[in-house]
Amino acid sequence: MTRREWLYGTLGWRAAARRPNIVLLVADDLGSADLSSYGCQDIRTPRIDSIGARGVRFTHFYANGPECSPTRTALLTGRYQQRVGGLECAIGVGDVGRYDDAVWLAERGELGLPASEVTLPQVLKRAGYATGCFGKWHLGYREKFWPARHGFDESFGILGGNADYFTHREEDGRPVLYHNTRIVERKGYLTDLIGEAAVDWLKRPQRDPFFLYVAFTAPHTPIQDPDAFDPATGTAPWRQKDRRVYAKMVERMDARVGDILERLKRMDAAENTIVIFISDNGADPNGSNGRLRGRKSSLWEGGIRIPCLARWPGVLPEGKDVAQVGITMDLMPTLLAAAGAKSPRPWDGSNLLPVLVGRRQPFTRTLFWRSKRGDRVRKAAREGDLKLVIDEGQEELHDLGKDELEETKLPLEGAARLKSLLANWEREVMAPRLRPYRNTPG
Repeated sequence: MTRREWLYGTLGWRAAARRPNIVLLVADDLGSADLSSYGCQDIRTPRIDSIGARGVRFTHFYANGPECSPTRTALLTGRYQQRVGGLECAIGVGDVGRYDDAVWLAERGELGLPASEVTLPQVLKRAGYATGCFGKWHLGYREKFWPARHGFDESFGILGGNADYFTHREEDGRPVLYHNTRIVERKGYLTDLIGEAAVDWLKRPQRDPFFLYVAFTAPHTPIQDPDAFDPATGTAPWRQKDRRVYAKMVERMDARVGDILERLKRMDAAENTIVIFISDNGADPNGSNGRLRGRKSSLWEGGIRIPCLARWPGVLPEGKDVAQVGITMDLMPTLLAAAGAKSPRPWDGSNLLPVLVGRRQPFTRTLFWRSKRGDRVRKAAREGDLKLVIDEGQEELHDLGKDELEETKLPLEGAARLKSLLANWEREVMAPRLRPYRNTPG
């Protein structure tokens, strides 16, 4: 069966005959319980929620990592971030490595996502897509790692992990707002600037189809009220653990998502555009992961379970909850299948389209995580409903089918298979560029 025949059989003639546009929206540190559609009571997110109302809402979707850079690496490569090396932890302010492998790479000017990696925008661009990147990058400070080296025609946003929402500077005062390869100065709240830049890009004449990647910095710290700008200081106060201000940040992001959706409608592009919304990891102490255990930086469910909403009118069902276990690295093979594009490199992620359109039953996954920062190493493995977590040497086994809050510890005798699978995975994904530095994984 040819790929076109598969597309026709899976998606129908209408969808397969015309390649879809793709809009990929990413929130930063948004908790799994910080959207109205995921049960949040104090934050209103009607525009984001509408994506799932017109499409599907995943109930068991994971981030590849519990922090920014790891998940973004997996998102854009469709593979475990460990295969790249040095990106198992968020890159520190000013290009700082935060654990041994990353320090070694930073000292050599190699801390970032190499252009040699095959990425989603590269493959889509070769397939004829226009590509735009707006928002947070966090995959390398040096120009050789920037969006243009990974297939994006245009980019606007910050290079690092976060910035003051009004001054657009990192904690050390460094300006990090760029347009393509130039530092730029803009007035305004960063969430608004990112949304406006994405809408402006959509307004320009360009070839069809297009891939628009919008990575908001919200609601990552600093927690700043979008309406509290102080002309005397040129910014707004930082309000750590202020839920009211956090809610306003999320709602401002929701408004900008609404602007993007409205622009697609005015372009008559909404019916032929895949729109996906995710977060990059679980919430930090400012947000909410509901009753799930843990938060950002941990490998408990609260650290890696994230919201995921997707719509593709006429192809995906409307208003359906999807129990299929998914993970960030699945988005690349799924989107390339929808676009009829083929990657020259195999993925670790899975194409979820057959499940989403009802041509395949949900399937069991075996997934792995490893996170490093300083001397701390955290690992996890999930096979079916069994999940093993190794947190700085402490081991726990849980049955998520019966205990998704990870409260009831199972006897560790049942963890032998998962520990063996995890060890084999670590050997298999060891990054070639780290071999001059280390001979063993871990």
